[in-house]
Amino acid sequence: MVPMNRRRLLFVAATLALWAAVPAFAADPLVVKKPDFVMKLATVAPDRTPWSELLKKYKSAVETRSGQRVQVKIFLGGQLGDENESVNKCKRGQIQAVGASTGALASQVPELNVVELPFLFRTAEEADTVVDSVITPAMDRILPKYGLVLGFWSENGFRQFGLKDKPVRRPDDLKGKKMRSQESPVHQEMWNRLGAIPSPIPSTEALTALETGTVDGFDQATLFAVAASWHKTIKYYTVSDHIYQPALIVFNQKWFESLPEDIRTILVEEGRTMQTKGRLGIRKINPGLIKIIEKEGVTVNTLSPDERAVFEKATAGVRGFLRQRQKNDETVSLLDAVEAKLKSLRGGK
Repeated sequence: MVPMNRRRLLFVAATLALWAAVPAFAADPLVVKKPDFVMKLATVAPDRTPWSELLKKYKSAVETRSGQRVQVKIFLGGQLGDENESVNKCKRGQIQAVGASTGALASQVPELNVVELPFLFRTAEEADTVVDSVITPAMDRILPKYGLVLGFWSENGFRQFGLKDKPVRRPDDLKGKKMRSQESPVHQEMWNRLGAIPSPIPSTEALTALETGTVDGFDQATLFAVAASWHKTIKYYTVSDHIYQPALIVFNQKWFESLPEDIRTILVEEGRTMQTKGRLGIRKINPGLIKIIEKEGVTVNTLSPDERAVFEKATAGVRGFLRQRQKNDETVSLLDAVEAKLKSLRGGK
């Protein structure tokens, strides 16, 4: 009989021999491979919205295709600050990516103010064509001048008017009203020309301003208005389609250019593959969002073509304002190219 101590030694030796025979990768199945690169991506979009779901799909696609070499950390609902603050953090390299509206990014990239002009686009199809064929090539060239790199586009949609005490059918309905404005010179100039009083307020603070009566109303894309509960603060919602506002996912240039070429390709390609589906998905749910607004007791009206024409005329001078304000940079050239493309799409009109 083998003594007890000797039997224990034989058991330990046999166990070690067995582990030695197992392939190294299976030695500890609980060990998770540490990613080579981490990308923090900030957005003010709330969780459980089409925006957040798109970003989660992007995260999964990037991590899978990269073989887990890249880890994407998404910070939703303004966890890392409002839109302008998040854009600044990305530009400074404090975070690697940001998803924000063109209005917010225009605070650092003034050429993007072109997209924010009121009544620039008449249809979503016009907007898609111009964004993809004119604005994207321009941004691929312009954004690096500001320390950023274009990833891909997403959708906020057309902005509409929301007001507490009356429907908006003509510019006079906005006269003297304190309106929450995006922190953008183009947006503020639009409100000025409509006779309203613009109150620039970060999106993360707008709900409180609406609830307390600091402002009388807002303009916003329907998706965000519902997701952020702004629609619960008004009695009238006007479908005006006055500003088409897409969103962008951009990267910090220094970080992006430090990555291996294959990783850079994955980050851009996976996003641009989702662009069309993301746009169409958000547009598809807009009728349902309008119903949600109506269920809150909000009266919804849509501008007629004649009513819209009056608003177009009232805000036409915003283009001249932008040309004068930024006459020494590439904004005017980009606006010229956009207007030329729109004229072509409209049969020369």
